[in-house]
Amino acid sequence: MGDVLDLDGVTVVRGGSTLLDRVTWSVTEGERWVVLGPNGAGKTTLMQIAGARMHPTSGTADVLGERLGAVDLFELRPRIGLSSAAFAETLPAHEKVGDVVLTAAYAVAGRWRERYDDFDERRAGDLLKAFGVAHLADRTFGTLSEGERKRVQLARSLMSDPELLLLDEPAAGLDLGGRETLVADLAELAGDRRSPVMVLVTHHVEEIPPGFTHAMLMREGRVVSAGPLDEVLTDDALSQTFGVPLQVRRDANRWTARMRQD
Repeated sequence: MGDVLDLDGVTVVRGGSTLLDRVTWSVTEGERWVVLGPNGAGKTTLMQIAGARMHPTSGTADVLGERLGAVDLFELRPRIGLSSAAFAETLPAHEKVGDVVLTAAYAVAGRWRERYDDFDERRAGDLLKAFGVAHLADRTFGTLSEGERKRVQLARSLMSDPELLLLDEPAAGLDLGGRETLVADLAELAGDRRSPVMVLVTHHVEEIPPGFTHAMLMREGRVVSAGPLDEVLTDDALSQTFGVPLQVRRDANRWTARMRQD
């Protein structure tokens, strides 16, 4: 396989507003990307394109070697793991947690008339156990705390053994302990060679797990900078991205950013 993601001049216009403006971006095997930017930067729209849930208005988007607009999306989507707040809202609140994970085998939200074999059942159970939520298997999704929901979504995103894993603000709404636990989980996942290519969207450099290799900065639908993490996360680039003077530091494979005091 060539590039896992290959976007060339992708523009998305909705309701007269340009959400993405000529975005060109390539992601290859073995890479772990973080996408950073303020609200309205186009990050979630980018994930909708990468997740084969939206088509560009212009430009081309190849996902896992398939051109959007010329591929059966129902065959492509199970190859992509997705965790996002927007997608979580489509999960039925009354669905049992075990089924929330299990139904990802068919890339559907909500169990209907699909049939699952013993392997699927075991894999769902193993993933719930791996993320520390196996005891919640018989609870309904709507009764979970925010932290529990995030961990269930992570388990679900890996259910189909995806080739590409998209995590759209997985730490949003978590307290400090929940965030740090999640970052540790993602660092372990990033360090496993068997893991799929990963793309993490966040507003905060503090949420970048160790083991991530590349970054893309976005503002107003455009790419500010993209490339290896150490080259992209600079004071100037982050300041341009967020519109305030920032100073970024790296300590023990974790990043922090503060307002620059001149």
